[in-house]
Amino acid sequence: MEEQFQSQQGNSMSGGDPSINLRQYWHVILERRWLIVATWSVCIIAGVLYAFQATPMFRAIARLQIDPENQGVLNLNSLALGNSDQNYLTTQYRNLESRSLILAVMNKLKLETDDERYTKSVDKVTAVTKDIKIVPIRLSRLVEVQVTHPKGEQAQRIADTILQVFLQQNLDDKKNKALQGLKILEQEATGKEAELEALQGKLQKYRKDKGMVSLKDAQNIDAATMRDLKIGYETLRSTADVAKQIAQQAQEWVAAGKDIVDFGPLAKDEQVAYLRKQVNENSSKLAGLRTKYRERHPRVIQPATQLQADSQKLRDESERALQGIFQMAELEKSREVEALRKYTESVERVFALDEAKISYDIMEQQLKRVEGFYQTILTKAKDFDIGAKDLLQNMKVQDPAFAPLKPVSPNKPLIFVGSVVGGLAVALGLALFFNFLDDSIKSQEDVENILHLPFLGYIPNIKSISIVERDLQSHLHPTSSPAEGFRTLRAAISLAKNADKLRVMAFTSTIPSEGKSLVASNFAIVTSQTGLKTLLVDADLRRPSVHKAFQLQSPVGLSAYLSGRTDNFSEFVHTTEVPNLDVICCGAVPPNPSELIGSNRMVRFLEEASRRYDRVILDCPPVSAVSDPLIVGAMADGMVFVTKFNKIRREHALRSIQRVQDSGIHLVGLVLNDIDFEGKDSYYYSYHYYQNRYYSSHYRNKSADEPTDKKSASETSKSA
Repeated sequence: MEEQFQSQQGNSMSGGDPSINLRQYWHVILERRWLIVATWSVCIIAGVLYAFQATPMFRAIARLQIDPENQGVLNLNSLALGNSDQNYLTTQYRNLESRSLILAVMNKLKLETDDERYTKSVDKVTAVTKDIKIVPIRLSRLVEVQVTHPKGEQAQRIADTILQVFLQQNLDDKKNKALQGLKILEQEATGKEAELEALQGKLQKYRKDKGMVSLKDAQNIDAATMRDLKIGYETLRSTADVAKQIAQQAQEWVAAGKDIVDFGPLAKDEQVAYLRKQVNENSSKLAGLRTKYRERHPRVIQPATQLQADSQKLRDESERALQGIFQMAELEKSREVEALRKYTESVERVFALDEAKISYDIMEQQLKRVEGFYQTILTKAKDFDIGAKDLLQNMKVQDPAFAPLKPVSPNKPLIFVGSVVGGLAVALGLALFFNFLDDSIKSQEDVENILHLPFLGYIPNIKSISIVERDLQSHLHPTSSPAEGFRTLRAAISLAKNADKLRVMAFTSTIPSEGKSLVASNFAIVTSQTGLKTLLVDADLRRPSVHKAFQLQSPVGLSAYLSGRTDNFSEFVHTTEVPNLDVICCGAVPPNPSELIGSNRMVRFLEEASRRYDRVILDCPPVSAVSDPLIVGAMADGMVFVTKFNKIRREHALRSIQRVQDSGIHLVGLVLNDIDFEGKDSYYYSYHYYQNRYYSSHYRNKSADEPTDKKSASETSKSA
């Protein structure tokens, strides 16, 4: 019965099956559904309120085209620096956002005094800047100036004024640079002219002294000759290397004592190849004749003689070809040496010409640089004189701003969709966050892996608020889910280690209101239903509750026996309507419960109860409240720990259990109580539904077939 619940809880954190993790997240959503709904609703309401209460904002857009700077005085230095076009565009974008430009626009439009949006701002320039956005259009030289304002006409005026002031500042800046550039040009032109005349005279004198009129042509011819000789040398070197390698292989072949006829490279010789073919053919022919005739037969002798003669010729020709290989290697080596000599002489001649031309090239390059720079200066000066070309504006307003008719914000549909989607994300994140912070005991995995206790089962939530119906659930409603949960607990304890020795069992919890009295009472009922004579003892001498569940008036109870006011055991034992179940109530609440619980009379009481009954169930106080359960647990054969589902923190429960174990008490295991299958814990509904459907039909069939008198019902409960 527990397998499905265990698989849902025990594997909730494993990563082997993705469906398990998804199901765990779904369980978290179901558990925190009211938090999710509340958070989601708040986000949606906040979004709707913002959408309808926010001030409408209008956006005016003006478009500016920025062309490259004209090549003039302003770009005299950029010729050497090589500034990129993208850097220029980025600089202009930043200038459109500059504080000085915004301040000039504010002064022109009197925004500080006439515009209510900015009059109350401490930093008015920053306030205006926040309403301005510069947006470059990708893959173009266009840039948009976007101005957002509650008034569309004002947004239009600000956007147009920004471009007007920016263009005027750009033109004024060019004028100032032009005046400065003209002075620089006049100074540079005078100096470069004198320097150019001196270099021309120096170069002419050098030509006459060195006689280098045809130096370039000679250098070109020698360079071409050197390249041809280098190619020829490399070709001969490659050929000589191949010939040397073949000759070396031939020497190794002969030194190894191998037959030179079998040397592979000799096959390139035509005569050797022909004779080798003849020998092979005659050998094949002779082999065929020897299969038909004897060795001295005339038809065998003649081919054999011919084969011998051809073999000798083949050997002689192979010797000749081998000597030819050695001679060819020496010849190719001598050709290589001669080619290297000619190539080296050519290189030396080229180097000599290069050295002779170095000084000439230096002076010539210097002359060209000075001449080019001088011509540039003259050109720039001429351009400035004839048209002041640099003063032409390279920017223009492509599209002036217009007064927008519709506001761009708030975008009510977008805000609504964003609040719905974003609110859902926030709600889910908040639910997962709270689930992460939730460290309460609520699964079999928590019991076994964190508390390190055997898991005995779970008890579903009992909807009734009556203490009688709750504590007598297994007797009054034997077909209910909680009753089946108590039977499962009974089965788990009966299968525990040394279960036959668990005659006296104590039930306790961490704190009050976890249902330990409910579990103890119902466990006593289902134990008695098996036919065992069972005694339920209210060992909570501080806040007794068993007498309320069984509706007993017992002024004489356990406290009276422990205090010595009575020795008659039968005087305070009450028989209940549950077959085989007797109850001992607390009686009057004593002033010294701890001393009574730890007395020798308590030991004698448990010994007497064990003799009279098959099972003794002790309802003890919570562990964290008093020390009484530690004393009682040490006298009992075992203790069952009851924890309310999703209530006790792991650390708190762990400390309580550690306290019990440190006292030497045998903990049988832990049972999870009060799981609401139909409400907040409904993500366990699949097991609950299966259990109700299966066992409800079972009990309906049993009730239809069996007698309904009290004795038969008691036997039915025992068999269950």
